[in-house]
Amino acid sequence: MSRRRFIQQSGLYAAGISVFPESILKDLLRRKNSISPNDKIQVGLIGCKGMGFSDLSSMLKIPEIECVALCDIDKNVIDSRIKDLTDKGLKKPKTYGDYRKMLEDKDIDVVIIGTPDHWHCLQLADTLDAGKDVYCEKPIANSIQECDIMLTKADKSDRIVQIGQWQRSQKHFNDAIEYVRSGKLGDIRVSKVWSYQGWMNSVPVVPDSPVPQGVDYDMWLGPAPKRPFNKNRFHFNFRWFWDYAGGLMTDWGVHLMDYGIYGMDVVYPESVMAVGGKYGYPDSAEETPDTMQAVYDYGNFSLIWEHGTGINSGNFGMNHGIGFIGNNGTLALNRGGWKVIPEQENGKDKIEAIEWMPSVDNGLDLNTQNFIDVVKSRNKSDLNTPLQVGYNAAVVCHLGNIALKAGEKVHWDPGKGKFAEKNANKFLEAEYHNNWKLPKV
Repeated sequence: MSRRRFIQQSGLYAAGISVFPESILKDLLRRKNSISPNDKIQVGLIGCKGMGFSDLSSMLKIPEIECVALCDIDKNVIDSRIKDLTDKGLKKPKTYGDYRKMLEDKDIDVVIIGTPDHWHCLQLADTLDAGKDVYCEKPIANSIQECDIMLTKADKSDRIVQIGQWQRSQKHFNDAIEYVRSGKLGDIRVSKVWSYQGWMNSVPVVPDSPVPQGVDYDMWLGPAPKRPFNKNRFHFNFRWFWDYAGGLMTDWGVHLMDYGIYGMDVVYPESVMAVGGKYGYPDSAEETPDTMQAVYDYGNFSLIWEHGTGINSGNFGMNHGIGFIGNNGTLALNRGGWKVIPEQENGKDKIEAIEWMPSVDNGLDLNTQNFIDVVKSRNKSDLNTPLQVGYNAAVVCHLGNIALKAGEKVHWDPGKGKFAEKNANKFLEAEYHNNWKLPKV
């Protein structure tokens, strides 16, 4: 996928309902108005700035869906999103600054969690306790301890939980995995996963500043350590600070590593080692590495993660993707499509080459539709991205980050939920601050 196409596609997801042609929007509104109040599914959104609103916009394409509540700590964002909805003829929802107040609304059936990673565990647990179904953005949490809590809460609950790893709902991703598992590639020696994002440039260091008007900064921090306000740590760029997220390893990693392990039908490696740092932008404000490689040993093959910001050239001419490298050939896959590159023997291809098979659908829309279908059927087994899928991908990505922080090869024992290396175990647990407590299970 070219940089231009990636940005265009990302823009469509972010713009959401605002990109509907008027003719389609008019028909959608007509269909929405014809739905009986008893058949409507009422949605509340926590975190309205980025993917949370994209998720809501996607759900609003479903006639039964009605947005009845928006929650955000930034009144400026709330005001903007209210305008986005009402300008298109949709009902003005109620607004909240504290998600706990929103969860008291008995009319809300479904909650979308689109907040920064460090909030997901608390908000998912509280939403399940409030008896509501959940569509939660990825990665599911900012620590393995929180991942464990979320999985236990979801397993004990009768509520429906879908994770926003929407590639699981796309046809071309699943067609590619079917080919990988067919055995045609021969023994697969390496599963290579990468994300090179040339449009993600350095974040310059800026001084702390007053909290912007309309922002409840204490609520934004929540369980994260108390710090002065700095715009670099706010909104989109929170991804590059350990207090709130895990950098590109967890941001893009959970999408792509999910397919690296899914294609190979594995989860936990025998060991992980990683290197990386701020090699491209040593003087930038970010804490997480702008360049990183992690090697996961699965005994009979290795999985390699690599990322770089400010670089747009990746493996097989793709700036992001998954490559399954076998004795007979390689399958390369990304959001745009997939292809098979054969190995040769005595001048002949070992297997048939497959030219580029492009994506033909909208993964986000398919994922939200699948979620709503299951909300109605209550059959959890029909979910495309249940919390277990998000859990597996998040834990594998956290293992890579922990290996980097520990500075040594680490060996994970999934039965004990610990590393063999004592130094690495200190990175497993979440530290909650400001009187916020980890959810109980």
